Amino acid sequence: MVSISGVRGMLGGGMNPEVAARWTAAFAGSLGAGEVAVGRDTRASGPALASAVFGALRFSGFDVVDLGIAATPTVEIAVGHLGAAGGIIITASHNDERWNALKFLGPGGEFIDSAAVDAMAGRVTGGASLFEPPGRIGRYEWFDGADLVHIERIVGLPCIDADAIGEARLRAVVDCVNGAGSRIVPALLDRLRVETFELYTDVDARFPRDPEPRPAMLGELAAAVREHGADVGFATDPDADRLVVVDGGGTVLSEELTLSLAADFVLSREKGPVVANLSTTRRIDDIAARHGVRAFRAKVGEANVIALMKERDAVIGGEGNGGVIYPPVHYGRDAMTGIALILQHMVASGQPLAALAAGLPRYEIVKEKFPFAGDFEALTNRLRQTFGGEYNMLDGIRIDTDGGWVHVRRSNTEPVVRIIAEAPTEDEAQGLVRNAAALLED
Repeated sequence: MVSISGVRGMLGGGMNPEVAARWTAAFAGSLGAGEVAVGRDTRASGPALASAVFGALRFSGFDVVDLGIAATPTVEIAVGHLGAAGGIIITASHNDERWNALKFLGPGGEFIDSAAVDAMAGRVTGGASLFEPPGRIGRYEWFDGADLVHIERIVGLPCIDADAIGEARLRAVVDCVNGAGSRIVPALLDRLRVETFELYTDVDARFPRDPEPRPAMLGELAAAVREHGADVGFATDPDADRLVVVDGGGTVLSEELTLSLAADFVLSREKGPVVANLSTTRRIDDIAARHGVRAFRAKVGEANVIALMKERDAVIGGEGNGGVIYPPVHYGRDAMTGIALILQHMVASGQPLAALAAGLPRYEIVKEKFPFAGDFEALTNRLRQTFGGEYNMLDGIRIDTDGGWVHVRRSNTEPVVRIIAEAPTEDEAQGLVRNAAALLED
């Protein structure tokens, strides 16, 4: 699967060292001179694919800076910190270990846009050789300071008072699914003097469960929060760009609340627009209105959200899957930044996480995915005929009504159609999903 979310495939014919080398060579052909930073998550296939990526880059004349196991946002920050020509992240994010992927970063450490992806795809499929005789063979360098650079950038934010967080004597449990956040998340919490209990932070172990940090997957984390009497639990996906939180009572909060909580805090300190994708909760609109600012909607995909954030000069943005984008750190989804903002929100307000969440507008959201090989345009027409309301055709189709909304779109990361609906009650949201899903079969 090829999109602005990367080049992703199942191990074997979909993703292997040859695929990785060819796409890397095509990417290298779009870069200026310099070095390329490369990081990966903890999948067993990562080192083999990394070797192919290193070889293709060096044969193309680029020096390689190997960051080893590194979170996606950490690699993004490292590209800018090092002044690199670009970056590659070897991770399939929330997909399970049968998958892996390459994500490509431009010189600013941000995802390349769809036009650049299309140009790369043309080079890969065009039939011409991707490997010319090398003018030079690039060097290899190891850099182990990326986590520290990332942590200090977060701690140095004007809105973060590390001393106040430390003096609050908070306790946290972290579940990093043995992924790339397994070192940096505990290190950040240690820097903030938060007492931390670690659950699934072994980078040499396999994912212990479905790695997508959905509330249904986080029962062990919730139990650990209760067992340790912790104030909060944090769960990340394998590349640590997404964050889900658990309150002190052991209730797993919807991933939609991560951005909502972070935005509520940031907007209490600085005013400006908020950007979220079309699949994100309506709470974002309500929170923006509460603070006297506007919310704008982008297509799904981090690069799309970031582009609109820049266009609107947004102070914060992100996606309802737990992705927080805070420009003073960098333009990228970042679980570690989300952790710091939520901790500061708790400390500054003097309220526990459960109270902060309870103070937000209440909606129920349902997210489902379905195999679909039919005509998507015809499906869109059936949806318009079935559902009344306000239509947004920017990304698939989103239909807003007074009682809720439903969004139907092709996934960027899996061969499925996603149907997401939100309403005042779960039954109403489920009904919207069922009505939309029934049209898949026509």
